[in-house]
Amino acid sequence: MSTGIHPVLAAALAAATGAYRSALATYPRDELARDIGLGGDGTLTTRLDELVDTAVLDAVAPLGVNVLSEEIGWVDHGSAMTLVVDPLDGTANATAGVPICAFAGALAVDGVFTEGLVSWLDLGRRWHARRGDRVATVTGRTSLSGASVSMLRPRAATLPAWTRVATRADRVRVLGSSVIEACLVADGAVDAFVDCGGDVHRLVDLAASKVIVEAAGGVVRDLHDRAIEFDIDLSRRWSGIAACSQQVADEITRIVSG
Repeated sequence: MSTGIHPVLAAALAAATGAYRSALATYPRDELARDIGLGGDGTLTTRLDELVDTAVLDAVAPLGVNVLSEEIGWVDHGSAMTLVVDPLDGTANATAGVPICAFAGALAVDGVFTEGLVSWLDLGRRWHARRGDRVATVTGRTSLSGASVSMLRPRAATLPAWTRVATRADRVRVLGSSVIEACLVADGAVDAFVDCGGDVHRLVDLAASKVIVEAAGGVVRDLHDRAIEFDIDLSRRWSGIAACSQQVADEITRIVSG
């Protein structure tokens, strides 16, 4: 999409990419997957998460911006600009040797998301957009019937809704990286990506995708209509929907809600 990536995002991506590749070359998978404590969002963090996250924070520290990171949490430098970052989305894939994981970063200036960047770390494929960009690359489909949908894996609580969406769609994929799956909506490769009511997504999972998908002509919303907005509280959760059109987003919401 856009060219001219902001230096903060460029530095963060370069650090994440380097640390990810170095970690894979240095450590066995069982060590990368080892839980070493709780991250900034209150969930378990792995050795691989720590290595990549630390590299990103070290890289952007000289730039003076605030950071909101999945693993480290909130780092306040008194700046009007904040980097909202998930240095490694799809950790379970990465530690298992499945090459579907990504860096995701968004810039917020005075609480407004202005730029998003996602990079598929193993492929080097990137998505980038700024607030206000408009390049229609989504499919534009207006019905879930016949659609291609990517979803989070079903859990016991979400299985009925998951099944209802899967039954209506033509094709279903489960890739294990929310930011990649949302960006594939922006590309027009799939029509929608859905968390079927699991409240799995944190701001770091949605911020970059929201900028990118909306710039591509799509929609990013929460199943329960909670505003996806800047907040340093990483305990907040959303059930994110990225869709190629408002009609598809609304239809998925109705189906998931029963």
